[in-house]
Amino acid sequence: MADQTAVIVGGCGHVGLPLGIALADSGMTVRLLDVNQVSVDTVNAGRMPFQERGADEPLRRLTGEGTLTATTEPSVVADADIVVVVIGTPVGEHFNPDLDAVPDALAPLVPHLRDHQLVVLRSTVYPGVTARVERLLAEQGVAADLAFCPERIAEGMAMTELYELPQIVSARTERALLRATALFERLTPKILHLQPEEAELAKLFTNAWRYVKFATANQFFMIANDRGLDYGRIREAVVADYPRAADLPGAGFAAGPCLFKDTMQLAAFHAHNFTLGHSAMMVNEGLPLYVVTRMEEFHDLPRMTVGILGMAFKAQSDDTRSSLSYKLKHILRFKAREVLTTDPYVTTDPDLLPIDEVTNRSDVLVIAAPHRDYRDLDVDRPVVDIWGLRGKGTLF
Repeated sequence: MADQTAVIVGGCGHVGLPLGIALADSGMTVRLLDVNQVSVDTVNAGRMPFQERGADEPLRRLTGEGTLTATTEPSVVADADIVVVVIGTPVGEHFNPDLDAVPDALAPLVPHLRDHQLVVLRSTVYPGVTARVERLLAEQGVAADLAFCPERIAEGMAMTELYELPQIVSARTERALLRATALFERLTPKILHLQPEEAELAKLFTNAWRYVKFATANQFFMIANDRGLDYGRIREAVVADYPRAADLPGAGFAAGPCLFKDTMQLAAFHAHNFTLGHSAMMVNEGLPLYVVTRMEEFHDLPRMTVGILGMAFKAQSDDTRSSLSYKLKHILRFKAREVLTTDPYVTTDPDLLPIDEVTNRSDVLVIAAPHRDYRDLDVDRPVVDIWGLRGKGTLF
C-alpha cells in the first residue's frame, strides 16, 4: 500500500485534513478534494485553515514534498486507489437527518469512480446510509469495495488520537474489510471489526453517551446553583479517589458540530423514542436561557452592557460551529442594553472586539467558552462563570 494514492473527499475540513496529513506522513500520496477554494489554496500554501495541534509542521513538510495536495477538481478521484469520503449526515430544523446528504455528495463523483477502488465512508452517518451507498454504487455499475470506518477523534487532538485510539472498521465483504483494515493499520495496530450497521450505531452511541453525561452534569449544576451551593466543590468531593464517579463532568455549554446532531440522529432512528437523548437536549440547549434568567435576578440587564468572553464551542479552539455562545448572545441581545463579544482564537466573526474593550465597556461579563486566557482575568466587575474556571462553581 506504500505506493497507493488516496483521495479524501471533504479533505480540507476538521476530519479530512488531519487524516490526510497522517496518511501522507505514513508514505502514501494523498489528494484532498474540497469545494472550498480558500481552504484548498491555504492548504496548498502549507498552512492550516483551522487550529489543530501538531498539524502545522507535517503539513508544511508534506505539501513541500508534493505528497499532500489539495484540489477542487472531482476528476482526481479517477486516479485514486482509495477514496475516503468525509461527509456526514446533518440534522434539519425539525431534528430529522438529511438522508440524501451523503448520496448527493457522492453523485458527482460516481462518473469518476472505477471498479476495485476502496471507498471508505469516514464521517458519522445515519444507520442504513452505508447500505444505501452500496445500492447507489451497484445501480451505477461501480464494483468498488465499500467500508464504513467512523472517526472518533476530539477536535484539536487528531494528530495524537489518530495514532492512539482503536479504529472501528466495518464492511460487508471480506475483501473490503481486509483492505480498510490495512489502510488504518498504517496509523494504529488497534483495529475493531464490526458489521456496518453496528459501526453506524457505535458512532452514534459514543456521541450520545457524552451528550447525556454533559446534560447530567449541567442538571446537577442547576440543582446546586439554585440553592446557592457550589457544584464544583461538590463534584470534587464526589470524584476524589472514587473511580465509579471519575467520569462526572464539570458544568458548561455542551455544543459543537457532533454531540447534539448525533443524539438527534439516534433519536430519529429509534422513532423519536430516545427519552434520555431528548431530555439531554432540553438541558444542554436550555443552559444559556437558564444563565440569563438567573442573571436577571441579580442584574438590571435592560440598563447594562454584557460582555461575552469566548465564542468558540470549546476551550482553546477557533471553531464556532453550533457554539452555544451565539445562542447566549441572541438571548442577551433581547434582554440587555448592549452585548459585546470577544474570543482570542476565533478569526471568522467580524463582530468580535479586543478583550480589553469588552471588559472595559461591560457592566457584567459571562465566560461562555472556558479558554485558559480567562482563568486569571483581573476585572472589577461581576463575572458569570458556569465552568468554574475561576475557582467557583456558583453563578453569583
